[in-house]
Amino acid sequence: MDFNLSDDRRMLKESLSRFLQDRYGFETRNEIAGSEQGFSRELWTQMAELGLIGAMLPEEVGGFGGEGFDVMTVMEELGRAIVVEPVLPTAVLGAGVLADAGSNSQKALLEKVISGELLLAFAHGEPQSRYSLSDITCQAEKTDDNWVLDGQKAVVLNGDTADKIIVSARTSGTDDEEDGLTLFLIDADARGVSRRGYATVDGGRAAEITLEDVAVGVDAVIGEPGKAFPVIEEAIGRGILAVCAEALGAMDVAKDMTLEFLQTRKQFGVPLGKFQVLQHRMVEMCLEIEQARSATILAAGRMKEDRATRETALSAAKNLVGRSARLVAEESIQMHGGIGMTWEYALPHFAKRLTMIDHLFGDADHHLERFAALSQAS
Repeated sequence: MDFNLSDDRRMLKESLSRFLQDRYGFETRNEIAGSEQGFSRELWTQMAELGLIGAMLPEEVGGFGGEGFDVMTVMEELGRAIVVEPVLPTAVLGAGVLADAGSNSQKALLEKVISGELLLAFAHGEPQSRYSLSDITCQAEKTDDNWVLDGQKAVVLNGDTADKIIVSARTSGTDDEEDGLTLFLIDADARGVSRRGYATVDGGRAAEITLEDVAVGVDAVIGEPGKAFPVIEEAIGRGILAVCAEALGAMDVAKDMTLEFLQTRKQFGVPLGKFQVLQHRMVEMCLEIEQARSATILAAGRMKEDRATRETALSAAKNLVGRSARLVAEESIQMHGGIGMTWEYALPHFAKRLTMIDHLFGDADHHLERFAALSQAS
C-alpha cells in the first residue's frame, strides 16, 4: 500500500494548514468557542470554499473525494487547531448519510451543504442507548399521508445550530433490534421539535432534542423504511475514522508542545529534557502516537471493504487511539506541571478534546470488546 498522499490530497492538506495557521489561532479559536453559536459562520464558509466539505463526499453527489484517506487528511489538520466548526456532524455524519441513502431530492441538498449554506446534525443516540447503535426507542408511526415522530435524542453534536436534522426512529421491532430502524430528514424548526443547546467540555456544542407529534411527509424518509441500520453503522464508522484522524493531529501538537517545554524549561540549571525519566516518557508518547497512526491508516484503507473487515479495523483503531489519546493528554499535562492546567495555555484545551474523542462513538474498552467479538465471528 502506498502511504504517500496523492497530489490533490497534499494540496488540500497544505491549503488547509496555511488557512488554519493564518486565520485560526488559539485565541481566535477560544473566542469562537465561547460565542453564542459556538462557531464562526464566516470561517465555515471560507473552509467550504477551500473544499473541506467537498473532500468528504464522492463525485456523484458533487464532491471530489469521499474516500477514507480524504476524511483522514482533512480531520488530522483540523485536529491540529482543535477546530470547533461543525465538520463532524455536517460534512462527515449528516452529508455522508444523504450521499449513501438519500433520494434524488435529498441528495440535491448536498450542493448547499458543500457550499457551507446548509448545516446538518445526526440525531441518533438516546439517553439510555450509550454506545449501542440499535437501542432506539424514538417511535415513528405511519398515518395516511405522513409519519409522526415521538421521542428524545441526546448529545446531538451541533444539534442546536443545524438547519436540518437526520433522526433515527423505530418503525417496527423491539427496542434493541437492528431491523425496524428508519431515518428521517426533518427541518430543525419543524412543529413539535424542541432543542436545548449547551457547550461541551471541549469547546464544542451539542443539544438534547425532543420530538412531540412531529409530522413529516413520506419524502422525509431516507432510504428504505425499517432497513436503516447498515446506513447508521456506516455513518458512525465514518465518524470513528474522522475522530481518530482528528486525535492524531491533536496528539502531535500536544507532543510538540511538551517537547519544546522540556527543551526550554530548566531545573537545577539544566533543561528538563536532560532528565532520563522524562526522555523515556516522551519516547513512550511518540510510540503510542505512531501505533495509533498506523491503525488509523489501516482503517482508512478498509472503509470500502466488507462489513466485518471494515468494522474490525475501525474498532481496532478506536481502541488504540482512545488509549493513546488518554496517555498523551495525561503525560503532557503532568510533564508541564502547573502551567499545563492553565486555561490561557493551549495544552489543556487539546487534552480536553482528546479526552472527549475517547468517549465519542464508543470508548477504548467498548471497542476492545467489539473488536474481540467481530474477530471471533469472522
